[in-house]
Amino acid sequence: MREWQSQNHVRWYCRYHVVIVPKYRRKSMFGVLRRDIGEMLKELCRRFGIELVEGHVMPDHVHSVPRSGGNNADHPFD
Repeated sequence: MREWQSQNHVRWYCRYHVVIVPKYRRKSMFGVLRRDIGEMLKELCRRFGIELVEGHVMPDHVHSVPRSGGNNADHPFD
């Protein structure tokens, strides 16, 4: 079920699907680097005030789904 957010006269459901792929899709994002990437994503989202809905680190790429707020001027994804 979608979690709609709302303010006085507005309702929205805004999520982004961000995929980070290193050059030549090198399979280097596993082990210790996997934990570091997860911590970096959490820290960036906390710093910008964005909720990280889910994130997955695969051997050759990273999937993340951040949720944006209602004011587009504050968020780096807009």
